[in-house]
Amino acid sequence: MERSCYNTELSFKDVGKEVSLVGWVAKRRNLGGLLFIDLRDRSGIIQLVVNEGVEVPDIRNEYVIGIKGKVQKKEVPNKNLKTGEIEVSVSKIEVFSKAKTTPLIIADETDALEDVRLKYRYLDLRRPCLQANLIKRAKIVKCAHQYFDENGFIEVETPCLTLSTPEGARDYIVPSRVSNGSFYALPQSPQLFKQLLMIGGMERYYQIARCFRDEDLRQDRQPEFTQIDLEMSFLDQDQILTIMEGFLKKVFKETINVDIKTPLRRMDYSEAVNVYGSDKPDTRFGLHLIDVKEILSNSVFNGYKEAEMVKAICVPGIAEQTSRKIIDNLNLEAKKFGLGGIGVYKVKEGMLEGSLVKFLSESQQKELIKKCEANNGDVLLVASGKADRVNFGLGALRSQYGHELGYVKPNTYDLLWVVNFPLFEKDIHDGSYKALHHPFTRPTPETAQYLYSDPSKVLSAAYDIVINGYEAGGGSLRIYDQDMQKKVFEILGFSQEDIMRKFGYFVSAFEYGTPPHGGIAFGLERLSMIICGTDNIRDVIAFPKNLKAACPMSSAPQPVDDAQLIDLGIQIKK
Repeated sequence: MERSCYNTELSFKDVGKEVSLVGWVAKRRNLGGLLFIDLRDRSGIIQLVVNEGVEVPDIRNEYVIGIKGKVQKKEVPNKNLKTGEIEVSVSKIEVFSKAKTTPLIIADETDALEDVRLKYRYLDLRRPCLQANLIKRAKIVKCAHQYFDENGFIEVETPCLTLSTPEGARDYIVPSRVSNGSFYALPQSPQLFKQLLMIGGMERYYQIARCFRDEDLRQDRQPEFTQIDLEMSFLDQDQILTIMEGFLKKVFKETINVDIKTPLRRMDYSEAVNVYGSDKPDTRFGLHLIDVKEILSNSVFNGYKEAEMVKAICVPGIAEQTSRKIIDNLNLEAKKFGLGGIGVYKVKEGMLEGSLVKFLSESQQKELIKKCEANNGDVLLVASGKADRVNFGLGALRSQYGHELGYVKPNTYDLLWVVNFPLFEKDIHDGSYKALHHPFTRPTPETAQYLYSDPSKVLSAAYDIVINGYEAGGGSLRIYDQDMQKKVFEILGFSQEDIMRKFGYFVSAFEYGTPPHGGIAFGLERLSMIICGTDNIRDVIAFPKNLKAACPMSSAPQPVDDAQLIDLGIQIKK
C-alpha cells in the first residue's frame, strides 16, 4: 500500500479526498458498530473511523498498518490534535506486522523508568516528544551546514584513530593489531587536526565531529558526543564571535522561532565567578553573591575570622519553610564543594535567627541585613573558606534555589559570552600549573608579559558561549608563535621529551609558517538540549549510554573472545 501523505499534512481543506496512510496503532476503541483507531506516524496522530461492513483484521496497539479511506469532517473537533477537525473513514485495512504488548506506554507521558526506556529505546523513540527532539537536533545540523557553507567554511573530516594527547579527560584507547602493544586514542576533540588544517591553508574549516571522553557522567554528559567544530585563520576575536552569533541567531529562529538579539553581551570570568558563583552563569534571575567578609572578619567565629573569603546570598521569603531538615541538607550540599558548612540565618523583626547568631554582635547582624538588602522572612546563606570553594559552592546553591523557587520564566533564553579566563590553574598542593582550557590557547595581549614573571596573572583569549546556565560551546584564539608555545609547555611542566612524544608532529608543523587563527566548538547535544527544553542530555540522543557509560539495549560493553585478545596481544588481568 503506497502512502499518499503524512498524517498531519491533512487538514480541513482535504475533506472528501481519498488517501492512503500508514503507521502504528496508538489506540483503538471498539464501540460495537464503530471502530475508532488513532494512527500514529512520525508527523503525529490522525483518527480513523471504521464503519460496519468493512473487513477488519485483528488489530491491537502498536500493530503496523496501512489504510485507504476518505477524509471527512469530525462531528466533535479535538483541539489537542493538529488533525483534530478531521478523521478518515476507512474502506480498507492491511496489517503489515503485529506487536507484543509493549513494556512502556508509547506517549509523551510514560510510566517507565529511564532504565526501561533505554533498554527498549527503539520503543521509547516512538514517543512524539523524543521524535520532536531528534527532528530539532537535525534542524540544528542543517542550519550549521547551510550557514557555514554560505560563510566560506570548508567541511573536512579528521581522523578518529589518533595519538593519545593530554586534553583534560581520560582517553578511550584502541589497541593496534598490526603493532602489538601500541594504541590509538579516540579523539576528545579534533583540536590538533583543526589547527593543522589552518597551517595547511584551509583558512575556514568546520565539521560535525564525533568526540570521546572517558569521564564520570552526569545529566549533561555522555562518553561519546558531537561537536559543531570550527577553526578560522586571519580573524580576531571580535570577528569570530560575530560569525558565531550569526549562527546562533539562525539556529534559534529556524528551530523554535525565537529571535536572539545580537551582539551578545560579554562578561569577564572574574565577574561570572564572583557575582554568580559560576563560570557558566544563568543570569535570568538575581540571587547575587555578596561579599560580607569585611562585616564578619571581626566575628568571634573562627570560620569567618580566618577565612580567605566570606560571601552570602539572600533568598527572599523562605524563612517559614526553611526547616531543620532543609538546613541539614544545605550543609550536606556545601560539603560536596569542600565547604565546612553553610551559615543559615532567618531574618525576623529586623534581626537574625540561626545556630551561629550567637557569634554575631547586634551591629554585625544589622550590617549584614543592610548589605544583603534583606527583609523579614528572607534567609541569608553565608559561606566561608577558600575563594574558589566559596564562590562555586554558593553558586551551586544559588542555581538550585533559582530553579526550585520558580525565578526562571519558561521559554526564556539568556545568551552571553564569558571571556578573559585565567590561562592557567595553580595546584594548591604543589604549586604546579595546568591549562584551564588547553595548552594551545593564546594569552591576551595585555597579560602575555606575565608568562615570564607570574603565570597566575595571565588571562587567555578564550570565550565560552553560555545559554541558560549551560556552557553550550567554547573556544579561543590559538598560539601561533613557536617561542610562546614553548614557554607555555615549559610552565605546564612538559619536558622536551614529553613535547616530542605527545605533540611532536604538531610542534614540527609550526616551523613551516603558521597563520594567526582561532576556533570554537559547540556541543551539539547541549545546544539541542537547550533548544528542546530538557535538562537531560539523553533526551536528544537516539541511543545514549546510562550513567555507567553502558548501553542497556545492546548490553555494551562486553568481554570479547580470547581469539580477538590473542590477535591484539592483550591479556586481561583478573
